[in-house]
Amino acid sequence: MATSGGEMSMCTPAFVSRVLRGRWFVVFASMVVMAASGTGYIFALYSKELRSTMGYDQQTLSKLSFFKDLGGNVGIVSGLVQQVAPTWAVLLIGAGMNLAGYLMIYLALAGRTAAPPVWLMCLYICVGTNSLTFSNTGALVACVKNSPESRGHVIGLLKGLVGLSSAMYTQLYLAIYGDDAKSLVLLIAWLPAAVYVFFVRTIRVLPYARRRDGEDQPFFCFLYISIALASYLLVMNVVQKQVQFTHAAYVVSATALIVILFLPLGVVIRTEYKAATMLDHSLQQPPAIAVETPTATKESSDVSYSSQPLCGGGCGRFGCVTNMFKPPALGEDYSIMQALVSVEMILLFVISVFGIGGTLTAIDNMAQIGQSLGYPAKSINTFVSLISIWNYAGRVGAGYISEILLARYKFPRPLVLTAVLLVSCVGHLLIAFGVPQSLYAASVIIGFCFGAQWPLLFAIISEVFGLKYYSTLFNFGAVASPLGAYVLNVLVAGRMYDAEAARQHGGVPVAGDKICKGVACFKLAFLIITAVTFAGALVSLVLVWRTRGFYKGDIYAKFKVDPTVVVGRSNGGVELVKGAMASAPSEGEQEEKRSKKDSVSEG
Repeated sequence: MATSGGEMSMCTPAFVSRVLRGRWFVVFASMVVMAASGTGYIFALYSKELRSTMGYDQQTLSKLSFFKDLGGNVGIVSGLVQQVAPTWAVLLIGAGMNLAGYLMIYLALAGRTAAPPVWLMCLYICVGTNSLTFSNTGALVACVKNSPESRGHVIGLLKGLVGLSSAMYTQLYLAIYGDDAKSLVLLIAWLPAAVYVFFVRTIRVLPYARRRDGEDQPFFCFLYISIALASYLLVMNVVQKQVQFTHAAYVVSATALIVILFLPLGVVIRTEYKAATMLDHSLQQPPAIAVETPTATKESSDVSYSSQPLCGGGCGRFGCVTNMFKPPALGEDYSIMQALVSVEMILLFVISVFGIGGTLTAIDNMAQIGQSLGYPAKSINTFVSLISIWNYAGRVGAGYISEILLARYKFPRPLVLTAVLLVSCVGHLLIAFGVPQSLYAASVIIGFCFGAQWPLLFAIISEVFGLKYYSTLFNFGAVASPLGAYVLNVLVAGRMYDAEAARQHGGVPVAGDKICKGVACFKLAFLIITAVTFAGALVSLVLVWRTRGFYKGDIYAKFKVDPTVVVGRSNGGVELVKGAMASAPSEGEQEEKRSKKDSVSEG
């Protein structure tokens, strides 16, 4: 690969193959896939179109919103598929479901099909958003298993891009279709499916190689680029509210957005170039051979086949039930049933119902909240964009900051989750009392806290219950949020809104363009949501207490294997040195060595 001048060439098939097969390209591909997977968070942009075109009332919109959340969070099927099928199959299933679900909604809005009954619309939106669990499972699980010692960085980064997704889709649909909410639904039908298919063969679980010192530096480069992307979206959001953009201007802004989104590819190429240069240099010197003792926790293929039953092993008639209630120590690999019946998982479930359910209710009703408080249409779009951008900030901030606090100060992640829940109560109270111009601040707080809860929840599940069945367990953890959204959104906020709207219109039920106006529309509902969220914070303190001993130790100890290094002697013998800080070659280096060996053999 080196030229005659000693410089490494990037224009060779071997180097291109190294980049495409490497761990960092998997991260880049997953970033793009996750950026396309936030379609569930732009419901507020086309919910008004559903209300006016289909003649729905607020409670019907709340039902649609619930099924949207149900599909977007119940990923048990995708998790089980990931356990027995390769990642490319998971992504292809997600692409098909996304296209089918959202395309049927678009056809109904555009009048291309007969108006479907409400239950069928609920099914369409549930199928469309459930596709996101397949993309999330495929991309997130692959990256976490490829980088288990940087899982906070990985989860925060990938989930953060999901949070930015709605702001990106807003820019793209304005550039492609103009200001047309129906065409927005068409965009979210075909674009995510196309992205999943494009990267379907690149996202996969790779053989685990122990992390070297400074090897996680690209994650911080990815972070800086994502911050630049979020800053760009925020600036464009402000500028577009002050200046009248033409269609050509929207095209230019969307093009710049895509360029920033693909900048991490440059980081991947640079990282692989440095690694290839070091490898080429090491091949010219006597190499040290690192021999690592394999452990049961290391992944060796895209699909992990296991002889351990899902209930935790054992035999006989009652073996499964007996082992289900005999879990291993925290941090070891739980079976699925051991995790589901554990106190820690039950506490996480309750926290998700109370915490994520409340913030999800606020996000889904932000358009109606803005209308009821008398904000103009432009401001309502601003609220949606603010939620998206601060959703990103919460996800990335919680992932990276909690990882730093844990590594340096042994600060437990569940305690960070408690703080996030308490802060979200402030946002709910601002909505409840309708303080003038406070909805901007409420959008920031709600977006940040909603985003911050997800990486914390997923990281806690991976740390407490292990990575063996992570693809299934983290989807079980996400099931709780639609349950909380149904109770708080449909049964509480939706009914109270319709009751207040009917009172304002002389006792006649309202639908279509008739809306509720005033602080009273959502006041009582969000006072209830505040109380429920505060109760969730108290429950999280119980989790903090139960895991305090676990987080005081080194939770990544099992990934830090000191290999035995074989060092050549001048007299032809060998010397074994234990505990040396060497590591196995990465998958890219292994591939390159094989290609060099083959070329020598052919010569």
